[in-house]
Amino acid sequence: MLSRESAELIGLQAVAWLAANDDLLPVFLGATGASAESFRTGLDDPSFQGAVLDFILMDDAWVAAFCEAEGLAYDRPRAARAMLPGGGEVNWT
Repeated sequence: MLSRESAELIGLQAVAWLAANDDLLPVFLGATGASAESFRTGLDDPSFQGAVLDFILMDDAWVAAFCEAEGLAYDRPRAARAMLPGGGEVNWT
């Protein structure tokens, strides 16, 4: 089990990874309605980090790319998501 601090670090890595991904960032912004400004201001917000992890977790290829880029085991994003705000809730949308 991850600590909250470790989960937030992975969340921060996820935000940074997504920000650097020219293909996926526009998809995230379009899907969430977030602006580039809200993306920048949400960087340190655990709830926003959780939203980014939710997005990455939607596609196994995205999870693999993120984990490989950051040197993480494939189960780490889901474990981190569970530790961040809203991670224990199931959202069927």
